[in-house]
Amino acid sequence: MSDFALSATAAEQRHLRIAAIVGLVVTLARLLWLAAGTTDLYPDEAQYWLWSRTPDWGYYSKPPMVAWIIAATTGVFGDSTFGARAAAPLFHLGTSLLVYALARRLYDPRTACWAAVTFVTLPGISVSSLIISTDVPLLFFWAASLYFFVRAREAGGWGWWLALGMALGLGLLAKYAMAYWIICGALFSIVERSERRHLPRLLGAFAVALAVYAPNFAWNAANQFVSYAHTKENAHLWGPLFHPLQLLEFLLSQAGVFGPILFAALLVLLAMRAFGDGRDRLLAWFSLPVLAAVTALSLLSRSNANWAAPAYVAATILVVAWLLRGGRTRLVSASVALHVAIGALLMGGAETAAALGAPLPAKFDPWVRLRGWSEIGETIGGLLAQRPGFVIASDDREVLAALAYYVRPGPPPLAKWNADGIVTDHFDLTADMRPLVGRDFLFVTEGDDQHAAELASYFRSAAKLTVVRTARRSYAVWELKGFRGYDRAS
Repeated sequence: MSDFALSATAAEQRHLRIAAIVGLVVTLARLLWLAAGTTDLYPDEAQYWLWSRTPDWGYYSKPPMVAWIIAATTGVFGDSTFGARAAAPLFHLGTSLLVYALARRLYDPRTACWAAVTFVTLPGISVSSLIISTDVPLLFFWAASLYFFVRAREAGGWGWWLALGMALGLGLLAKYAMAYWIICGALFSIVERSERRHLPRLLGAFAVALAVYAPNFAWNAANQFVSYAHTKENAHLWGPLFHPLQLLEFLLSQAGVFGPILFAALLVLLAMRAFGDGRDRLLAWFSLPVLAAVTALSLLSRSNANWAAPAYVAATILVVAWLLRGGRTRLVSASVALHVAIGALLMGGAETAAALGAPLPAKFDPWVRLRGWSEIGETIGGLLAQRPGFVIASDDREVLAALAYYVRPGPPPLAKWNADGIVTDHFDLTADMRPLVGRDFLFVTEGDDQHAAELASYFRSAAKLTVVRTARRSYAVWELKGFRGYDRAS
């Protein structure tokens, strides 16, 4: 072996080692923060935990992957907040290593190292690593699919195409946004003339993906396609279809998700159309259509900040490669340093301020939405213990999800107030009050006393017990006895 080959191998190993060490250190810090348990499960997380107790092929609003993951981690670590969230930083570490492998395949070890380090420290990834959500497995399978696709285009045989189909199918079981990948792949293979020769095998991979995904489709078919209906409702495409302020808000949020330096660089790259070659164009095809679609939706209706997250798998490599080619290594390193600082503030800012005797006001606390749920659960749990046989009820999905986790022992008996019978969430589907005529309830509502008084007409007696206050909201707790049924109000 030549000295040059030895040097190249040593350099590659060094870059891989740096990427792995940075990823492991960042992941360990995140795991330690999760183990400290400084925040409560958000109601969405609590609902995923509730799903995990009854593994299935589908649930009201999401495909099943996130529930399966929580079932696995809580099986190892118990039903703690750490147990529910432990997979998040580990999956993102895996995604960063896939980013390394993809960038190494397309470019060189130096680009791969910077891309992996950049991705694992992105502000959006820092937030996503500290909660459990459907984005966690989605990004992993998105990156795996992109890597398998690149390999499949290089090699003969069906092995990599089969791997691509499996990854795509698992991604669809994680989040329906994986369909964006299929659209991007199809567009790339049709529009780029040199890629059309791969189209038959790509269609074969899509067929494998649909076969892997099929059990969730069957579950939806047996449940009035509720998950698809929910996804359609999320688009919110009715009413006025022009919201420039929401478009601006979404674009600003993307600077927060991707980091301000990288997002500005991406916009400059697009304005200059600075795509060097086919590698750049491939990455652009798997990022820009997603960004364009979600940005357009933000103008027509609304888009949550995380909806464009899959675009940043390819965009991270694209922007980093472009900056490094232009000799702008300092911009990349400055961006990583900024991301690390943001991540440190996310994990320690509120606690440090409190320790210094200057607790953050709620509006400046990034985790305010994740605080107070355990206190509500403790209060309701104490009241329930004094009232054997009572059922916890609410007209709010988030309240029921949080109480399902935080009332111990749990989950307690739950019921959703739904007089009109329209199914809009998991609890409308699974916790109908109609069969509970004659039962007694602890009713938790954010509504005012007039609202509660209207509900009380459906019961034999009603008494307000207490009000539970958090940093963001106040919840009234009512004792409602003798449910008369929705059609028997006095």
